[in-house]
Amino acid sequence: MRILLLGSGGREHAIAWKLVQSSKLNKLYVAPGNAGTSEIAENVDISVNDFEKIEAFVLSNQVDMIVVGPEDPLVNGVYDYFKSNKKLSHVSVIGPSKAGALLEGSKDYAKSFMNKYDIPTPKYYTVTKANLDLGLEFLSSFEGPYVLKADGLAAGKGVLIIEDLSEAQSSLEEMINGKFGNASSKVVIEGFLRGIELSVFALTDGKNYKIIGSAKDYKRIGEGDTGLNTGGMGAVSPVPFADEEFMQKVEDRIVRPTVEGLQKEGIDYKGFIFFGLFKVEEDPYIIEYNVRMGDPETEVVMPRIKTDLVELFESVSDEKLGESDFELDSKYCTTVMLVSGGYPEQYEKGKEITNTKDVEDSIVFHAGTKMENDKLVSAGGRVIALSSYGDSMEEALKKSYISANKINFEGKYFRNDIGNDLK
Repeated sequence: MRILLLGSGGREHAIAWKLVQSSKLNKLYVAPGNAGTSEIAENVDISVNDFEKIEAFVLSNQVDMIVVGPEDPLVNGVYDYFKSNKKLSHVSVIGPSKAGALLEGSKDYAKSFMNKYDIPTPKYYTVTKANLDLGLEFLSSFEGPYVLKADGLAAGKGVLIIEDLSEAQSSLEEMINGKFGNASSKVVIEGFLRGIELSVFALTDGKNYKIIGSAKDYKRIGEGDTGLNTGGMGAVSPVPFADEEFMQKVEDRIVRPTVEGLQKEGIDYKGFIFFGLFKVEEDPYIIEYNVRMGDPETEVVMPRIKTDLVELFESVSDEKLGESDFELDSKYCTTVMLVSGGYPEQYEKGKEITNTKDVEDSIVFHAGTKMENDKLVSAGGRVIALSSYGDSMEEALKKSYISANKINFEGKYFRNDIGNDLK
């Protein structure tokens, strides 16, 4: 099996790390990849959205399967591009069709899908310029906090949570008038849930599914969940408060109805589904879908998967996932993200990274790195994730923090309180 993995972050390094463990893999390419993926696979300098170049590479290198890491190419239709081309129809694509990717590509579509299939989610109202006055009125009909979501993809920046009504109303006007470009030409107002956030991940062939783990990630830059939102500062898997009874509710009320809804809609969906959830008292509510794995959650979910990932992907492609065995490691896995100074605002790149080879008890997953003049340097805001196993969450976290302190680069920052709220 020759596989091309699209993406360049910590998520893709973690997926690549798991793929290369398979005896079924002959060759792994990563486009465009990072310094970490280059150590275990062959990086290819192709953009994830350049479908024509991807096609040419796939044909010239006899690639059998494409695994799509990030959401952009999925929303842009990479699955449909390959499946509609007779020359490429033999190539498996792990990721949903463009219609399936709307679950992430449009917040309004996702909410209407949830409502149609009775999947528990907060009340909402969708606003455009045409009904802005009604949107402002809707905000005043309930007490804050007020959640405003740009309908389209906004590079992780399109969600605002605001306490004050007048501020929420003015922010709604700003969003409708182009604060996030075309992504916020439509805005979803959502009720605020008071509970504990977590993520659950499933792999589906469009008919069958496997729940492949739960994780809690930490988005805020500052300790105590303060400061600006980031792409993620750390994660823990499994989630200690997501016990067997709660996870059964998640499956019965959210995962199964979602997969069945996709079938009823006639949507071709072969890939991951990320369920962004809140536990409110003892009940799960969904606030968002993603159509790919999360980051840094992938860096704690992939290490816990004991099943051959290539075999799982083959069964997804063949619509035989229901016949496949799946096993998760019972151990905890935690990750701590090292980020560039100044992130998530302005930060400098090109800082030399040292001592990665000194890490002993953690897996070093590269996120924003590259090789420059034979030196490993930073190439993004989030730089390296350090994932560790433990019989307890505390043991795993201790290892991740020891490793975080070993690696050095100018401006290095990480949160020291990952998992503290779960102890």
